[in-house]
Amino acid sequence: MSLIKKITGFQIYSRKQQWKLYLLGFAALIVLASLYYADIMVRKIARDERQRVELWVDAIRKRESLLRDSERLFFVIQNEEAERVELIKQVYDRLNRDDIDQGALTFYTNILYSNTTIPLVLTDEEGEVISTSNLDQRFSHYRKMEGELADYLSKYPPLRFTIIGGHRYIYYQDSKVFTELRDIMNDLIDTFLSDLVVNSSANVPVIVVDAARHELIAHGNIQGVDFDNEAQVQDLVSSMKGKNRYLEVNLPTYGQCYVYYTNSFLLTQLRYYPILQLLAVSILLFVAYVLFSIARNAEQNQVWVGMSKETAHQLGTPLSSLLAWVEMLKMKGVDDETIQEITKDVQRLENITERFSKIGSPPKLTNSNVVLPIVEVLEYMKKRTSSKVSFRLATPDEDVIVPHNGNLLGWVVENIIKNAIDAMKGKGQIYLSIQDNPGEVFIDISDDGKGIPQSQQKAIFNPGFTSKKSGWGLGLSLSKRIVENYHGGKLFVKHSLINHGTTFRIILKKTNGLAL
Repeated sequence: MSLIKKITGFQIYSRKQQWKLYLLGFAALIVLASLYYADIMVRKIARDERQRVELWVDAIRKRESLLRDSERLFFVIQNEEAERVELIKQVYDRLNRDDIDQGALTFYTNILYSNTTIPLVLTDEEGEVISTSNLDQRFSHYRKMEGELADYLSKYPPLRFTIIGGHRYIYYQDSKVFTELRDIMNDLIDTFLSDLVVNSSANVPVIVVDAARHELIAHGNIQGVDFDNEAQVQDLVSSMKGKNRYLEVNLPTYGQCYVYYTNSFLLTQLRYYPILQLLAVSILLFVAYVLFSIARNAEQNQVWVGMSKETAHQLGTPLSSLLAWVEMLKMKGVDDETIQEITKDVQRLENITERFSKIGSPPKLTNSNVVLPIVEVLEYMKKRTSSKVSFRLATPDEDVIVPHNGNLLGWVVENIIKNAIDAMKGKGQIYLSIQDNPGEVFIDISDDGKGIPQSQQKAIFNPGFTSKKSGWGLGLSLSKRIVENYHGGKLFVKHSLINHGTTFRIILKKTNGLAL
């Protein structure tokens, strides 16, 4: 039995708090371990993705070099064709000289006939076609530089040379070989841009912008952007600039360009997935805790109600006997003062029995003066408390009308006063004040005892919490239940200082909205 007495309600509560702290610490370790592991995985994926991007960038640079070489070859061929056309013009000019011999004539004629690729048209001053070379069949019926033939040969200005009797003009176009090479070059550029932005190996969002970083040339793996909306495009370019390092490329037609890329959508998801997962688990645990608390409170309520009604039932028999004994004492002539005090104690027991019997049942609240039950409690406690404890009460001059149950409210005040006396170790002052405010009433109960630590000012209302060596820690829990659940008010520690005392405040509403 001595061992059981040592395990007080406070010790049970302390162990409960310790277990909560242990479980909270264990949960925190699991969360930190999960975040740490997720961070390792994200870093590994980011490193692998960065390596793929670097390989992709290296491949892009090599293809860019090949593209530049192809571009240089393209321009060499273009310049050679221009030189050949100029040579043909000079040949025509030489053929019209009088001093040309037969050998030179053969040489120049061979030069003219050696042109098998460049389309040429020789015309007079009026545009009449004199001769053609390497033209498509669709232009064979033209006898004058006009219509579709003129459009086809309008890319370059004609070459003019002088002969006897007037001027001649040479119109020309790029050769078929050069045109095919140009088409291949354009295909290479398009393929380069496509591979650049699609980037299937790295699968990262990519954009290509011009040297001024304003015009969007190409893009890939970009979602949620309307590329017809200039404002959205500019926002995209601005946001991509601050991501990873950019890549410089030189493209035919576009010149110097910049390639920007950022993390893939998968990596972005993985970065936030652990947080979302933990948030979902936290919400699930919170809901489970709330449901568990509701079930636990419902179970506690059933235990309270059962215990209270059983207590009231057990008190009924000795109370009836006490009433009979009081009548017998009256008949034996015991002095009236003793009989009166015994009668008060018996009535007190009747009130306690009634209080226990009402636990779990909606109490009846009456709109009456709240000062009366408090005064009654004080008068009763004065005669049953050490003379070293003094009581003071401050009330308004007029009645304080508020809906309440005098019997239950007196129980609350009595519990708080008893705790105050224990805190003062049977010596000190207890001060009660009642304030009548618009809409509510304040009842403050103060003592000059040892005070309550800040960490325990809410825990003292939990069932089983007590700092005494004996006791169940139920008084303040029942008091809070009576004030808040039955009266719709509030009970809390207004303030407390160690070794300077504590003040409890009861708030009662003048318009009670409880459905009783």
